Amino acid sequence: MENRFESRYAVSPVEAKSMDTTALRSNFLISSVFEADQVNLTLSHFDRYIVGGAMPVNGKLNLPNPSDLKANYFLERREIGLINVGGEAKVTADGEVFVLAFKEALYIGKETAEVTFESSDSNNPAKLYINSAPAHHKYPTKKITKADAEIVELGSMETANHRIINKLIVNSVVKTCQLQMGMTELKSGSVWNTMPAHTHDRRMEAYFYFEVPESQSVCHFMGQPQESRHIWMQNEEAVISPNWSIHSGAGTSSYTFIWGMAGENLDYGDMDHCAIKDLK
Repeated sequence: MENRFESRYAVSPVEAKSMDTTALRSNFLISSVFEADQVNLTLSHFDRYIVGGAMPVNGKLNLPNPSDLKANYFLERREIGLINVGGEAKVTADGEVFVLAFKEALYIGKETAEVTFESSDSNNPAKLYINSAPAHHKYPTKKITKADAEIVELGSMETANHRIINKLIVNSVVKTCQLQMGMTELKSGSVWNTMPAHTHDRRMEAYFYFEVPESQSVCHFMGQPQESRHIWMQNEEAVISPNWSIHSGAGTSSYTFIWGMAGENLDYGDMDHCAIKDLK
């Protein structure tokens, strides 16, 4: 199968206010993250951020070099983060092999010329969730396990948002130019993520929802705090969240999601909080 690359232009909050369900989904939802033996990539013009997935089944997959990047190779002027949400993966970066178990991450720095993906077991293929951002400096490639992560526990059962935040690719764990990624796991019985909500005008963000049980869904909230919208999402779908938008969600069951962001700074706590009662 051919690799898939899509480019999406930035949307202002004024435009978003007038969008119906179809327009919201076509501009922000990424429904085809994983397809067998394929690398799917979506470029958002918000901070030139790329979201995608690689699912090697029958052999190796190469990290492609879309012509839209006008680069000699994908990471010539970029950095990339990978989090494995499938079977054991083998990622080779300029000859160095990294084995990633379920929910382990890998940061690959700028100027890495050749990257390949493969599965250890074709009957349980790897699913490598991809985020990439422009980079100005070359930092070393590094594998990050959950034991390496900075872990924070937030929320409570009483407010249905008891969750564990695993900060995997953040500046307290690994050096990056602007890319940050992590994984939030909701405790059983909790359904709300990132609540109270916030925006951060200095960074865009993308969410990837997984471990959503069969026949269950997540309602992802976006838009300005006083002009919110929603997108119903299924298992293993991603969504682009502009820097002017809240990003929050509630599921019909507990689930896990990966957040990734890039922009002007690496300060994870740089947020403009929105009081719950002020949301509209």
